[in-house]
Amino acid sequence: MKRPLLHPAPDELKLESILYALADPVRLEIVRRLAGGDCPLKCSAAAPQHLPKSTMSHHFQILREAGLISSERRGTEVVNTLRLAEIDQRFPGVLGTILTAAKPLECPDAKPST
Repeated sequence: MKRPLLHPAPDELKLESILYALADPVRLEIVRRLAGGDCPLKCSAAAPQHLPKSTMSHHFQILREAGLISSERRGTEVVNTLRLAEIDQRFPGVLGTILTAAKPLECPDAKPST
């Protein structure tokens, strides 16, 4: 049996945990992609594809434990969604401001601009 995916309740969200999670450029890019709607269902696609699967899982775990994302198992896939409304209710404007200021991460898997 698989371990349950634990998520903090909205009133348990901590600003320092959110800021810590977003301090890593890869995790910030994952959140930026999730916020941009670039990830309709298969949300592992939000992570840069050049990363090993174990590293992607680690980044998603930190984002989930900080309360930035909600993860749900659907068969063999884990679907991750951004908890933007809950974060905005607890810390108004913080995530939006960070995402507005964030520049896209230049990843080896990025499609060239034309």
